[in-house]
Amino acid sequence: MPLYEYACQACDHKFETLVRGGELPECPSCHGTHLEKKQSTFAGRISSGSPLTEIPSGGGCGHCGDPRGPGSCSMN
Repeated sequence: MPLYEYACQACDHKFETLVRGGELPECPSCHGTHLEKKQSTFAGRISSGSPLTEIPSGGGCGHCGDPRGPGSCSMN
């Protein structure tokens, strides 16, 4: 059962809801069905249990720091 985010076109209420099968969601505020599906974000946690607030960058090569990333330098 996927969790989707919606914005109601009638009252501009933003909400999340579980959608099962071919079920059509409705706004919990005005019960309207003219909804815009929004791009969902997700939450993550690192092993210490604190919230993941920044997505770690791919960064450079772990050996030499080459900005092209792992496998780009001759130190493999």
